[in-house]
Amino acid sequence: MANLKDIGVSAAINLLSAFAFLVVFAILRIQPVNDRVYFPKWYRKGVRSSPTHSGTFANKFVNLDLRTYLRFLNWMPDALKMPESELVDHAGLDSVAYLRIYLLGLKIFVPLAILAFVVLVPINWTGKTLEHATNVSFSDIDKLSISNIPAGSKRLYAHTIMSYVFTLWAFYVLRNEYKMIADMRLRFLASQNRRPDQFTVLVRNIPPDPDESVSEHVQHFFCVNHPDHYLTHQVVYNANKLAQLVENKKSLRNWLTYYKNTYERTSKKPTTKTGFWGLWGTRVDAIDYYTAEINKLTEEENAEREKVISDANSIIPAAFVSFKSRWGAAVCAQTQQSRNPTIWLTNWAPEPRDIFWDNLSIPYVELTIRRLLMAVSLFALIFFFMIPIAFVQSLANIEGIQKVLPFLKPLIDFGFVKSFIQGFLPGIALKIFLILLPLILMTMSKIEGFTSLSSLEKRSAGKYYLFILFNVFLGSIVTGTALQQLNTFLNEPPTEIPKTFGVSIPMKATFFITYTMVDGWAGIAAEIIRLVPLVIFHLKNTFLVKTDQDRDEAMDPGYLRFGTNEPRIQFYILLGLVYAPVTPILLPFIIVFFAFSYVVFRHQVINVYDQIYESGAAFWPDVHRRIIINLIISQLLLMGLLSTRKADKSTPLLILLPVITIWFHVYCKGRFEPAFVTFPLQEAMVKDTLERATEPNLNLRTYLQDAYVHPVFKGIQEQNPPAVEEEEDSSPLVATKRRNWNASKNESDASSKAGSGTGQ
Repeated sequence: MANLKDIGVSAAINLLSAFAFLVVFAILRIQPVNDRVYFPKWYRKGVRSSPTHSGTFANKFVNLDLRTYLRFLNWMPDALKMPESELVDHAGLDSVAYLRIYLLGLKIFVPLAILAFVVLVPINWTGKTLEHATNVSFSDIDKLSISNIPAGSKRLYAHTIMSYVFTLWAFYVLRNEYKMIADMRLRFLASQNRRPDQFTVLVRNIPPDPDESVSEHVQHFFCVNHPDHYLTHQVVYNANKLAQLVENKKSLRNWLTYYKNTYERTSKKPTTKTGFWGLWGTRVDAIDYYTAEINKLTEEENAEREKVISDANSIIPAAFVSFKSRWGAAVCAQTQQSRNPTIWLTNWAPEPRDIFWDNLSIPYVELTIRRLLMAVSLFALIFFFMIPIAFVQSLANIEGIQKVLPFLKPLIDFGFVKSFIQGFLPGIALKIFLILLPLILMTMSKIEGFTSLSSLEKRSAGKYYLFILFNVFLGSIVTGTALQQLNTFLNEPPTEIPKTFGVSIPMKATFFITYTMVDGWAGIAAEIIRLVPLVIFHLKNTFLVKTDQDRDEAMDPGYLRFGTNEPRIQFYILLGLVYAPVTPILLPFIIVFFAFSYVVFRHQVINVYDQIYESGAAFWPDVHRRIIINLIISQLLLMGLLSTRKADKSTPLLILLPVITIWFHVYCKGRFEPAFVTFPLQEAMVKDTLERATEPNLNLRTYLQDAYVHPVFKGIQEQNPPAVEEEEDSSPLVATKRRNWNASKNESDASSKAGSGTGQ
């Protein structure tokens, strides 16, 4: 069991690691040769030029100004200087809302830590239970926890009362933050410049028609049912194979550029083998080989592009439908289009750069099957991943290592090694196990068929949160294999489960302290170095770059990966809420994480990250909901813990807390969530009116013409799939190719046509 000395060793190691990372970052970021790695956002905005173009030869690569090295921490105050309103214009609302999650953590836990250290820590420390206990191993940290309070003591009322105080304070902060983000979103949408997604709706599950093509069917339906607002539409093509050919061609061009640059430097003809990755096969001239491969792939690409455009089978039952006004688009996106609610499904179209084109071709019926299979797969992943997690937890301690590797006992008995194992090894071992998890979860979300990158990120975040909750948190609290845990829970009533976890919570405080330092301190410090993008940039700069344009393309600014980072934040919020009334000593470590992360990610948002989409903080309801879940979990676990401490009178007082928390969530959901899922018609009309007044000659059709063309068709105008426009005709009848309608046209009038169109 780790004591304060072990925690001190771990803290020293992680603080030194974090400081070393910051020193390395401070040195690397001021080198001219690394400027595009650490300030790519300003290059993309066109307000920064490469420092390698001026000065002496040495100055082009190395910063020789010693004064800049003395100010190596200046980036921290610089990261805090930009006002939030300016940051919204600079980086987008998504980035600002993400940063506010860290501020939310500070707003919750700084007052909680002060209250806990003023009220609970003295009560726990003076409990004296552990000092008088026999045959019980404990550390100084346990003396600061609820474990030091005698069973049945009236002191436990303090923990019950403080849990109410903590919950009410969390309510206050959460409501204010939800309201602030909702107001920011509405202001952001109202102040935004014109965007294609403001006028466009994604229509899916278009029913087949024997007499009309998908494009004709869409045009006819919306001309009939939205006659005053329909403008144009773009059908969706299944261009996944074409996109793969384009990607393969890009890869071949990179290899060709590499070999051409090699030839220019060495004047020696480069060669390669024709097998996989050039590892085997016939050795040939590399430049001739890749030139021929590119020419062959170009022919395949052109043939596939022509096939996609001309083949009716390449058109899928989905389309992007654009309207003459934001008001018309809002009405369509937020209403049911047909008496059959499973066809003509309409939702706001993602912004063009947010679309995940690969999933638009998935049939609607198939989506339900895919999501069911992925739900089962997620359960299996969470359940069976408990086995390696439990194995790591059992080995990452003194007893486990001595049992498996007895010959290491003399080394382990050495004081520093023992402190290192107990204070550092468990956290780093768990961190290694989680490296590949985000990739697996994102792949599962893609299989589920979501059509935008933002929805994929939100879905992956939900999966990752569940994984962390069950495996990292609950799995670390209750030791043993997954089957042992399952057997334990199946053989006891549900009311006993909180007790099972509650007993283990105080004993695991030291583990979570070490994990917080490894992942939340040193891990965040390592984030700012951007080691992988740095290495990749210099490899590309050495072998592929010939011009400044090539150098700009070699930059990889990255973006805020919501699907990975937000669940990690939620994990620390969960730890803070659970341990605030139990072992408050954990709170300062969590506060350091939130403060340090806020500064680091604010710097990255300002100088590095280039967000690949903008959802207008649409993810905030998910953030709020998961914090509510964290609150309820902390309340249930505290109830279980107090029930084991014979607090028969104080435990029932906690039953009301989950009820109040659920009521609070329902209130916030009804009050603020509509701002994140719908667009008020009043706001849409205001923007439309202002636009008509300021730009009376705006040609909206031209503006929207190519907005939702698949990226593989862009830049090749003559082969772009045409957007279909509404025919400007004063006739009240809507043109159709249906044979049954043409046969009965003498018996039909305009109203019957409109009624039939509505019932399609």
